[in-house]
Amino acid sequence: MRLGIIGAGHVGGALGRLFEAQGHDVRFGVRDPDKQAAGGLPRNRSGFVADAAAFGDVIVLAIPWVAVKEALATTGPLTGKTVIDCVNPLLPDLSGLALGTTTSAGEEIAKLLPGAKVVKCFNTLGAANFANPDFGDQKASMLFAGDDAGAKLTVAELGNQLGFDMIDAGPLSQSRWLEAMAMLWITMAYKYGGSERSAFKLLR
Repeated sequence: MRLGIIGAGHVGGALGRLFEAQGHDVRFGVRDPDKQAAGGLPRNRSGFVADAAAFGDVIVLAIPWVAVKEALATTGPLTGKTVIDCVNPLLPDLSGLALGTTTSAGEEIAKLLPGAKVVKCFNTLGAANFANPDFGDQKASMLFAGDDAGAKLTVAELGNQLGFDMIDAGPLSQSRWLEAMAMLWITMAYKYGGSERSAFKLLR
């Protein structure tokens, strides 16, 4: 599968490396490819945001919330493509969410990308867990939400390849609660005595 990763930070970088290890063809899209290359990102696998957006059959959006509108203005049409939205609408000081209860980053991104198949995923725990979602004999649950059944199947398969217990949380509006889960994870991991080596598990 051809994956265009918009963003090469903790989340985008980790997912790109892991998907490559699964045999997928990955290209990164960043604001400044030369700067990223100087930081170690292979230049032959990176370019501008528009390059990654054009390359990928599936697009992974892994950038800060404040950068979303500017980045998506440069992607060109993404009609028909699956867009995996990993974005949490964090306030700049990480004290809370900029959106919640009546909308979500996932829903707002879908408005900016008419025709794309947006699926919220890979946002509810830290990237440190992506390479190893096993906790003893349990797999970390990875919840996802979206309105297109086919796109959700694609995302579920990608998550299964990484070893997650993939859980369909329902339509894209469920992003409101997945983003709140992310805020819970962040505050527990970094503020209230928890650990970034932690994850949620849905028991059923």
